[in-house]
Amino acid sequence: MIAPSRCAIGRRGALACMASLGAGAVVAQGFPDRPIRWLVGYPPGGASDVFARLIAGEMGPRLGQPVVVENRPGGGAVLASELASRAAPDGHTLLHVDNGILVANPALYARLPYDPDRDFTGVGFIGRFPLFIVVRPDNPIVDLPGLLVAARARPPNYGTPGIASPHHLAMEMVKRRSGLAAEHVPYRGGPAAMLDLLAGALDCAVIDCATGLPFIRDGHVRALAVLSEERSAQTPGVPTLRSLGFADAIAYGWQGMSVPVGTPAAAIARLHAGLMAAVGSDVVTGRMDDLGIERAALSPPAFQEFVAREAAIWRPLIRELGIRIDAA
Repeated sequence: MIAPSRCAIGRRGALACMASLGAGAVVAQGFPDRPIRWLVGYPPGGASDVFARLIAGEMGPRLGQPVVVENRPGGGAVLASELASRAAPDGHTLLHVDNGILVANPALYARLPYDPDRDFTGVGFIGRFPLFIVVRPDNPIVDLPGLLVAARARPPNYGTPGIASPHHLAMEMVKRRSGLAAEHVPYRGGPAAMLDLLAGALDCAVIDCATGLPFIRDGHVRALAVLSEERSAQTPGVPTLRSLGFADAIAYGWQGMSVPVGTPAAAIARLHAGLMAAVGSDVVTGRMDDLGIERAALSPPAFQEFVAREAAIWRPLIRELGIRIDAA
C-alpha cells in the first residue's frame, strides 16, 4: 500500500503514483508466490513460538505456500523486529508481535533500530492471554487481601518470565495501584519461574494462562487473582482485581501479526483472511479454549487501533515507573 505522501504532486507525480499502485496490484495478484517467513523474536518452546507454529501449519494450506517460522531471539525481540522492519514490503515476511514489540519497547529502550509506530502495519490479532498471580498451595496466604497484609510485615518476592515482560509490567502496575511491596525476580521464561516457585525459591509468581493454567488446574499452585476485566471461563473461582476493588488494574499478554509498512493492501487482506481462518480452525480454537486464551477477530485497522490504545496506556506508565532496559 503506497501512502499518498509518497506520490509527488503534478502530472508526472500522478503518473508515478499510478505506476506504483499498479505494481503493487500486480504483486498482490500473484501473492503469495513463494514460502512466507514468519519471524518470532523468542526461543523455541515458548507461547509465541508454539502458537506461531500451530497457526502457521493451518495458514500454509489456505495460502497455497508454506509459512515457515524462523526463531530470531535476542534483546526483547528487538533483533527479529529489526529484521522484519528491513524486509521487502511484499507480504512474504511476517512478524509475530506482542505487547513488548509494539507497545513497551519504545518506553524501555533509549534507542531502537526500528519504530513500531512507523515501520509496521497490522495483519490481525491472535489472542489475549490472561495473567494470574499465584502462590504454592501450602502458602498460608489464600487471597490477594491476605498477600497485601502479609507484605506489610515482609515484602514477598515474585517471579516473572523476564524483565519488562507483560507479567513484570503488570505486577509493577498492581503494586502501584494497590500499595503492595514486592521484589521482582526475572527468569528466562515462565516455566523456569514456575519451577522455582514450586521449589520454594519464590513467594509468588505472575504467569499467563498458557503456562500457568495446567498448574492451577492440577492444584500445584493457588491463583489469588486474575488481571482480566472478567473472570476466566477456565478458572471461574478466581476473582479479578477489579472485583477486589482495583478497577484500573487490568493487564494481559497478547499476540498478533504484523508486516512491514508499505505491504500491498491486497496482500494484507489475503494474510488476514488466512490468519483468521487458521485461528478459527478446530485445531487452534481447541488449544486456545483449553488454555483460556481470548480471541477477537480484529480487522487490520482495528488491530492498529488496539495497539494505539495499548501504547497510550502503557508507555506513560512504564516511564512513570522508571523501568528501563538500557541506559538513556
